[in-house]
Amino acid sequence: MTEKEGMTPLEQKAAYSLAAIFLLRMLGLFMILPVFSLYAESLEGSTPVLIGLAVGIYGLTQAVLQMPFGLASDRVGRKPIIILGLLIFALGSVIAAMADTMIGVIIGRAIQGAGAIAATVMALAADLTREEHRLKAMAIIGMTIGLSFSIALVMGPLLNGWVGVSGIFWITAILALLGIALVKYVVPQPAVSRFHRDAEPVPAQFKTVLADGELLRLDFGIFALHMILTASFVVLPLALRDHAGLDAEYHWVVYLGVMLVAMAVMVPFIIRAEKRRRMKQVFVGAIVAVAVAQVALAISYQSVAATVVALLLFFIAFNVLEATLPSLIAKTAPPDKKGTAMGVYSSSQFFGAFCGGALGGWIYGVSGVAAVFLFSAIVAGVWFLLGATMRSPRYLSSHMLNVGSVSEEEARKLSTALTRVRGVAEAVVIVDDGVAYLKVDSHALDVEALREFSVAEVS
Repeated sequence: MTEKEGMTPLEQKAAYSLAAIFLLRMLGLFMILPVFSLYAESLEGSTPVLIGLAVGIYGLTQAVLQMPFGLASDRVGRKPIIILGLLIFALGSVIAAMADTMIGVIIGRAIQGAGAIAATVMALAADLTREEHRLKAMAIIGMTIGLSFSIALVMGPLLNGWVGVSGIFWITAILALLGIALVKYVVPQPAVSRFHRDAEPVPAQFKTVLADGELLRLDFGIFALHMILTASFVVLPLALRDHAGLDAEYHWVVYLGVMLVAMAVMVPFIIRAEKRRRMKQVFVGAIVAVAVAQVALAISYQSVAATVVALLLFFIAFNVLEATLPSLIAKTAPPDKKGTAMGVYSSSQFFGAFCGGALGGWIYGVSGVAAVFLFSAIVAGVWFLLGATMRSPRYLSSHMLNVGSVSEEEARKLSTALTRVRGVAEAVVIVDDGVAYLKVDSHALDVEALREFSVAEVS
C-alpha cells in the first residue's frame, strides 16, 4: 500500500465513526454553556458560585479520569471502556435533567465528565490505523472538537427555546446512547489492541514531560484559553439578556454569525503560521487579541453591537489558538513522548474549564460581570508574557516508520542511520513497538531514502 493510495476504507470508517462519537459527546457537554446561567435562576439553591461550578465541574472529573480510562483500555479493551464511559455520561445527563436543585445539576455534570473516553478513543484510532496514516485519522477526530463547540453554541440557545435546559440534558443522554450504537455496530473491531506511545501517555515519561519548560508554557496556554472561555460563558448569557437587552431566544443568532465569520477569518492566519513559518508571531498575536477582546467585553457588555465585535475578535483568536496549540505540542515534544505530552496537554485543557467555571462564578458573585471579563484579560496578559518569551518552534512534523522486529543494538544503529537521512532531525527507535518515532522537516525530507529503512510504506 503506497502513500498515494491513502487510507483504506476500513481506516476511513474508523476515523469518521470515532469522530462522530467525539462529536456526539462534546455536543452534550457544550450545549448548556451558552444557556445554563439563564436556566440556573430557577433552580433551588442557585448562587453565582454554584452556577460557575455547574458549568465547569465536568472538566475536573474529565481531567482526573481520562488518563486512567485510557490505561484501563490497554487491559480490558477499547470498546468496553468507551461504552462504559458513554453509559456514565448518559447517567450524568439523566441526573442533571431530573434535578431541580443546583447541587443535583452539579452532581450530574460531574458524572458526565467522569465518562472520560477521549484518550481511549484516540487509542482505538491508533489500533485501527497504520502508522503512515495515523496522524490523518487523529486530525479528523481532532477537528470534531472545534466543530462540536461551534454547533453547540448555536444549538444550545435554539433547543433551550424549544425544550429548555432539562430537555437539552435529555437530548444529551440520547446522543450518548447513539454513540454506544456507533461503537457496537459501526466502529470496526481492531484485530490487535496494543499500546501506542504516539497516542497514549506513558506513566514513566510524566516526570520528563512535566520538567520541560517549553511544554509547560503550552500546557498553561490551553489551561488559560479554556479557563477564559468557561469563565466568560458564566456571565455572557446574562450580560446579553440583562445588560444588552437581547432576549435569550435570539442569542443563537449572535453566536451563529460570530462563529461563521470567525472560522472563515482564522484560515489565513493558520496558513501564514504554518506555510510562512510565522507560528510564534501569529500565536502571540492571537493571545493579545484574546486580552483585547476581554477588555472590550468588560467595557461595553451593555451594547449588543459592541459585544458582537468583541466576541468576533475573541473567537477568531480562540480558533487560531485552538488549532496552533496542538501543533506546537507536536513540534516541541520529543518524538517518542508525544502521547504523554498530549495527555498532559488535554488534562490541562479540561482542568482549565473547571477553574474557569469555579472562579468565574465566584468573581461574578463578588464583583459583577465586568470583573469576570477583566479577570480573563489578566489571565491572557500572564499568558502573553509566557508566550512572548518562548522559543520559536522548530518547523518539524511527527512521523512514524514501521521498522519491524529489531534488537536493542540494531535499534541504536538504526536511530543513528535515520538521523543521517536528509530532513530527519530526530529519531528514536522503540524495540517493543517496532516503530521509529521521527521529527522531520517535511519540506526537505528525502522520502525515498527513508523508505529503505521501513518494512512498510512511510507517510
